[in-house]
Amino acid sequence: MRALAGFRWVTALFLALSLPLMAAESKAPAKKAATRHDVLYVCECGDSCACNTVGAKAGKCKCGKELVAHHVVKMEGTEALVCACPSGCTCKLDEQDATKCGCGKAIRRVDLKGTGLYFCNCGGSCACNTVLAKPGKCKCGMDLNKAD
Repeated sequence: MRALAGFRWVTALFLALSLPLMAAESKAPAKKAATRHDVLYVCECGDSCACNTVGAKAGKCKCGKELVAHHVVKMEGTEALVCACPSGCTCKLDEQDATKCGCGKAIRRVDLKGTGLYFCNCGGSCACNTVLAKPGKCKCGMDLNKAD
């Protein structure tokens, strides 16, 4: 009987000590998703609006509407060719029609001139498409250019 009582006591002690540890493990923070550097936030207030707000993070247009995330598919000089793909998109330019994204949406040209954003424009076969609000490096290792 004493042995059984001792066993119960040891089991209860083990559970009391291990439960908080198991709970702490289940509350461990989830891995952070990789930060994308090929997304521009662009005003989509229509042809009649000339605010042309562009940013490296979500926010509001100068006209008050929400900026919309666009995936940069190519850089040409200071112009970003962007697509309003769904979140997580990895589209590229449509090989058959350069006015469309691989997902079928229309490509939009956004001039970064005067935005102060930093962008990769290494050209050639490189497709870094990196756009940041601060100085940095492209995925290819080149310094980002500032869009003055």
